[in-house]
Amino acid sequence: MNPPKTTPPNNNNATWVQNIPTQDLIKWRRHIHQNPEVSFKEEQTSKYVEDVLKSLSNIEIIKPAKTSVIGVLKGAQPGKTVASRADMDALPLQEETGLPYSSKMKNVSHACGHDAHTAMLLATATTLSKMQDQIKGTVYFIFQHAEEQPPGGALDIVNSGDLKGIDAFFGMHVLPNFPAGHVGILPEGAASTAQDIFNLTIIGKGSHGSMPHLGIDPIVVGAAVVSALQTVVSRNVTPGEMTVVSIGKFQSGDAPNVIADKAELAASIRTTSEETRKMVENRIKTIIDNTTKAYGATYKLEYIPTYPAIQNDAALTTLARNSAATILGKDQIFNAPMMTASEDFAYYKKIAPVGFITLGIGEGAANHNPKFNVDESALQNGVKAQVQIILDYLNN
Repeated sequence: MNPPKTTPPNNNNATWVQNIPTQDLIKWRRHIHQNPEVSFKEEQTSKYVEDVLKSLSNIEIIKPAKTSVIGVLKGAQPGKTVASRADMDALPLQEETGLPYSSKMKNVSHACGHDAHTAMLLATATTLSKMQDQIKGTVYFIFQHAEEQPPGGALDIVNSGDLKGIDAFFGMHVLPNFPAGHVGILPEGAASTAQDIFNLTIIGKGSHGSMPHLGIDPIVVGAAVVSALQTVVSRNVTPGEMTVVSIGKFQSGDAPNVIADKAELAASIRTTSEETRKMVENRIKTIIDNTTKAYGATYKLEYIPTYPAIQNDAALTTLARNSAATILGKDQIFNAPMMTASEDFAYYKKIAPVGFITLGIGEGAANHNPKFNVDESALQNGVKAQVQIILDYLNN
């Protein structure tokens, strides 16, 4: 196996670059890619990660949850404590890349890049473990389960009590359709969206299609609800503030001449501030309640808040930008737009400030697409950026 092409570091003093395990980085990524496991079932993946960390000899192992692993590297000198996180879970999705190292598991694949995240953090841990005598402070390498499945693995780790005295958290996510190996600096403040979900059952009264006056048509009621919900963003949210209400499910009836007795709807809601998040929830609930009553129907509503928005700390964002530019060069750094997706990395802010960035992986299918793939030449730059950010934070 040939190592990916690399770009010489711009920081001429970064002799540690030669310690990056380039071939292992690709080997680890491909092994994890071939053996994906869905959220909360990452048993073999977490064991694989633990075995690699144990082979480094100077990293302490913590198991904060059944399928999560934390490696702790204590530097030779006292100082601050910083954490870097990678998620390990795959998606319940059949891979269609045709790669020679495609998923061996039917209907399970790493279609979001978590295999790359895990391999890069293993390489970061390996590189820093060889520099223990130069490190001032402590580094936590968090290999997290279940990012894809609410309530999310981050919350388990935060609530475990195993994150001792951490001063800052950093994370990185691979994204297609940005130049491979280029690091994207997400905005200060809201760097992603919060996601909430609702499941709604509208209960009407079934009837023959020729006798609608004897029934209460849940499809008509549901259509009125969907139409009214379009006003939440257009008439209640401050113009320009990113908010989305998307109805992804509307199911009712089985025959053309029968008025069904119920309709099932589901939606995804994205917001960036807690104030707007609560306002949107209240408006949605009010619209559903009033609309169904107006048509004489009843309903059952399950409103599920999931991940909050990542709130990037200004100082950590600036440090990440400067560190990445130091090791890669300013021409490989770009201002990344806010992610409209959601990420449970946001929960680490309960403990300390967070900084989240992205890594371009070249042209290709979007995350969560069966044809999603990673340009492996990008991964070494991801490791360089992670190592430089950690070193600069501890030495600052």
